[in-house]
Amino acid sequence: MNIIIAIIILSIIVIIHEFGHFIVAKANGIAVSEFALGLGPTILKFKKKGTLFSLKLLPFGGACIMAGEDGNEDGVSELDNDKLFASKSVWRRISVIAAGPIFNFILAFIMAVFIIGSIGYDPCKLYSVEEGSVAEEAGLQAGDVITSVNGKRIHFYKEYSLYYQLHTGKTLNITYERDGVKYETKVVPEYIEEDVYQLGVYLGENAVISGLTETGAAALAGFKTNDQIIQVNGVAVKTTDEAISAIRGCGGGKISVAVFRDGEVVDLTVTPVLAHNAYYQTGMSFSAARVKVNPIQTLRYSAIEVKYWINTVFESLKMLVTGKVTKDDVAGPVGIVSAISNVVEQSKPDGVFYVILNLANWIVMISANLGVMNLLPIPALDGGRLLFLLIEAVRGKPIDQKKEGMVHLIGMALLMLLMFFILFNDISKLF
Repeated sequence: MNIIIAIIILSIIVIIHEFGHFIVAKANGIAVSEFALGLGPTILKFKKKGTLFSLKLLPFGGACIMAGEDGNEDGVSELDNDKLFASKSVWRRISVIAAGPIFNFILAFIMAVFIIGSIGYDPCKLYSVEEGSVAEEAGLQAGDVITSVNGKRIHFYKEYSLYYQLHTGKTLNITYERDGVKYETKVVPEYIEEDVYQLGVYLGENAVISGLTETGAAALAGFKTNDQIIQVNGVAVKTTDEAISAIRGCGGGKISVAVFRDGEVVDLTVTPVLAHNAYYQTGMSFSAARVKVNPIQTLRYSAIEVKYWINTVFESLKMLVTGKVTKDDVAGPVGIVSAISNVVEQSKPDGVFYVILNLANWIVMISANLGVMNLLPIPALDGGRLLFLLIEAVRGKPIDQKKEGMVHLIGMALLMLLMFFILFNDISKLF
């Protein structure tokens, strides 16, 4: 059932994207030949007002095929020329192609409004400051709210967290608020070297494993991505910090770890490895408490939330290109479905409302991601088509359709190879 919910979530995001193309095409008088959900053989179809609506076998992706698109007029001979995509002005065609990603951003914004309107936003508020730490020396105290770091405006804790990860070890010129008054200070992260016990895993929120080193102790012991650590040596852990502390304090030798996987508790035995770690720390811990805001502020923070995820996509692409993340950090449709399924299962004890909230958060993240990726100037994607249309707008005449079609064909072939690689990578993580 959880997998079905996950597939439905992805399908909604794709439908909204394709509906953006569809509705703007119709508004511009362009005939839509087919509106398809999924890939592969057709398993269900019907025709309405000249458009074939179809459901494909593989529940990933979709298409809004317009009459006369890419110069192909097969099967549309009965249409008037003014109903063909190619017959419209370049700016009308640009609006149609751009509508898909824009609708993704609109969907992300609506979901963000639902989340923040329901439970508020999470300010970057200090929960505690470690005694003797560089943060304490800088004058920071529990309850302070960080509003700026090195000139970058901070609204949410996750904005600070992303900035800190991308600028590890850099001096932090911090602006913060205390009792309604703004202050400024400087925090120089402290470089720490120590020998600690570790499993060879990357932990995300709530002690959920987001990745494993291939030859690490956890991978060899049968741990998997998306496992949630819930117990170490019989002691319950609820947060990532608690899980890390329990593992580091094991003292060596085998330990028993219980993880939550696919709706079941799985008991594993692993021997942590003593490793030499070097890292920077500030001594700051942050509160996860959310603050309710009025309707106007809800709209403002929702827009900032979408902007954050758009920025995160670009930063992730930079890290991928520079080799700071590996293939193990990349997930495709299968990996996303698996992750959403686990989120649904983990949220069930908190009630239906929190299941819906967590799913809405995933929609914000994935929809913003899809919007950005489709705007990249990659052949066969919306961004690639927009690039050719913008060149046409500047030149005053279109590029030869056969040449453009060949570029998109090559781009599609390369994308298919990439999708196959990501699919294989997703499946390999499950076993």
